[in-house]
Parts: sequence; C-alpha cells; structure tokens
Amino acid sequence: MLLPPPLRQGDFLMAIAPSGRLREGERERLEKGLRIWQKRGYKIILEPNCQAKAGYLAGDDQVRRQALAMAWSHPHCRGIVCVRGGYGSARLLENWQWPPINPPKWLIGFSDVTSLLWSLYRQGIVSLHAPVLTTIAQESDWSLNRLFDYLEGKGLPPLRGKGWGGGKTRGRLLPGNLTVATHLLGTPICPDFRGVILALEEVQEAPYRIDRMLTQWRLMGIFWQLKGILLGRFSDCNLPRDGNSWTVAEVLRDRLADLKIPIISDLPFGHGGDNACLPVGGLVEIDGDEGEVRFL
Repeated sequence: MLLPPPLRQGDFLMAIAPSGRLREGERERLEKGLRIWQKRGYKIILEPNCQAKAGYLAGDDQVRRQALAMAWSHPHCRGIVCVRGGYGSARLLENWQWPPINPPKWLIGFSDVTSLLWSLYRQGIVSLHAPVLTTIAQESDWSLNRLFDYLEGKGLPPLRGKGWGGGKTRGRLLPGNLTVATHLLGTPICPDFRGVILALEEVQEAPYRIDRMLTQWRLMGIFWQLKGILLGRFSDCNLPRDGNSWTVAEVLRDRLADLKIPIISDLPFGHGGDNACLPVGGLVEIDGDEGEVRFL
C-alpha cells in the first residue's frame, strides 16, 4: 500500500462534494469546518461544485467527476477533503480510472465517500476514513488532534472497545459504511477481502435492514474470508414503533458472533459522535479478548 506523504502546515488542499448537495442549514457547519482546517495552518479551496445542485446530488455526474479528477491531478494540491456524504459517489466510478500521480495524495471522508475510499484501496493507495467538512466541527479535541497528528506523520494511538473474543490477529484495515459497502459487493469496486480487518459503521437504518445486509455478506461467504471485524457506532438505528424487533446490538450478535474471528464493538468511529480517523489500507493488530486496536 502506498502512503501519501505527510501534510505540513501551509499545504494546499481542495474541498469537493462528490456525493450529496449541501442541505439547508449546512452552510454554517461547512464554514466551521473550513475554519478548523485553516486554524491548523492549511489552505483549503472550495471547488465550485460544492455549490452545485442536481436533485439530491452536488451537480450532475460529469460536474462531480470533473471536480474529483481536477483535485486529484492538481500539481499543488496535497489532499482532498470531502464536504459531506449523502449519496452519489459510486456513480462517479462507472468507467472511472484514477489519473496516475506520484506521490499520491490524501483523500479524506466517510459515509457515502466509502465508495471512493474502497476504490483507492483497490489501487493500493491508503486514504483516510475521517470526518468530512460538515461534521468535523462536532469532533472533540481528542479526535481532532488524532486526525491532524496522523496526517502530519505521527503514529496513531490504540483504540479500545468491547472485545467479543477470538484472540489476536493482524491485517489490512478496510473501514466503511455498511449500506454503501453492501451495495459495492459484486461490482468492480469491490476489494479482495482475504486477510482484511473490516470496520463498519451505520446511521439511521432499522435493525431488520442491518440484518438483511449482514445476511447478504454471510450468503456471499465474505465474512469467512476476513481476519477480524471492528464495529463502530450504529447511530439512530432505532426499533420500529410497534417494538416488535431485535435491537441493533442483538442483530449484530446474531449475525456475527459465530464467525470465530476476533471482533471488537463499541469503537469510537462513525456518525453521531467522535469519528476517530482510520487509515483505509493501514496495517493493524487487533485483540478480540482485550478489545484493543493497535495501528502498526
């Protein structure tokens, strides 16, 4: 895996919207996000497509694809920060080839940006599952310092969650949103899962939908190819009004506990709280008994 060079204060980065359009009320969150990056000493330029609208998308596919290609190929741009998630990044990858660049640059985002992060993983390039511009202002100082320390070349401290057992293992980390990742299965963007430690998070999906997606992974035999699983936050994945449902925690146990691989849950990443940055393609060691994730 190719690791982009560390960022330095004064570096120039570009902000693009590869997925959904800005929603009402998000402009202030965007401005706060820009100020956080600027206070850290970085120059952030908003690509014009961030203001574009095409239904629920931030401009049509051509507009968003051109923004991605331009930011990726720009000779002075050291990284790309995604403005928000939503939906639409996978549409850009139809007949898409990443323009060759050396060295590669950072791509930063999560949620719907999972499609782009996994596409880069297939190219052997490390990217960063981390807050987007419209969510970064919600992060604690701990999470922000972790993010910028990593981007500037420092190591990541361990994360701790709830261990389900399974002992220790190590492998390449592949974080993403469960819904987006599920819709990539069987496509050319889908990576090779052999030897991978999969990290999943989700937001606003009913428990039975979580069950349906995890069952698809089981039926495809993917979980048995993994070295381990990390579970972040499953935010607002609430019970139906009639209450006739398992909780999302019960669904996760039912669908995953029999895999006989190290699993750690309750880790601080995803929507609705601290979204600890995770290197997509980075090497990690996990301890399913102690609930610890170490970044190598």
